[in-house]
Amino acid sequence: MRKQNSMEQKALRIIMNEGEKGILQSELWRRMNATSREGSRISINLEKRGLIRRERELYNGRWTYRLYSKKQPVSIDSIITCPCLTCEDSDRCGPGGKINPNECERLTRWILESVAKDDPPGGE
Repeated sequence: MRKQNSMEQKALRIIMNEGEKGILQSELWRRMNATSREGSRISINLEKRGLIRRERELYNGRWTYRLYSKKQPVSIDSIITCPCLTCEDSDRCGPGGKINPNECERLTRWILESVAKDDPPGGE
């Protein structure tokens, strides 16, 4: 059982590193030196656990799956523009205080703008 778990971790790492473009199931198995049977079991288990999504795709005249990670690695880019990083009141800011994140207009505006960028008009 341990081998299966480490193979799933390796597969998930590879899928995550492919980002938004995903990876074809067959390419993943090649990178992992796994058989298609092992690979299918791994991807099905990852999908059942809610870690990836599989989308059916016609590739070179054959049906296969493209695998996408449901979570992407965290990067500094996601918070680089956060106003808290350059706020002159950051040393006095905290929960329950006169200055706090729950009532910060700059932080609220930044969050709303960030969400608006990630959610295109007419979204899903």
